Amino acid sequence: MKLFVGNLSWNTGEVELREATEVYGNVEDVHIVTDRETGRSRGFGFVKFTERDQALDAIENLNGALLDGRNLNVNEARERQPRQHANAW
Repeated sequence: MKLFVGNLSWNTGEVELREATEVYGNVEDVHIVTDRETGRSRGFGFVKFTERDQALDAIENLNGALLDGRNLNVNEARERQPRQHANAW
């Protein structure tokens, strides 16, 4: 199960996010989304757990929790919707 983690501090890296989440179970992957041009964090990322119940436990315990001075927004990740182009004819 993949989780969305928002409101990350720009100082939070993938190592810190992994450490904060693996307390709740087996973390398969951690990815913080960065700006293509600057390489700077965009303030959100994704954590993939191998077990659904562990991911749900992480949501329950980390949503609103403090990490690097910021209250996290943690919930189940949704599939990305295709982009709608504003000038599509």
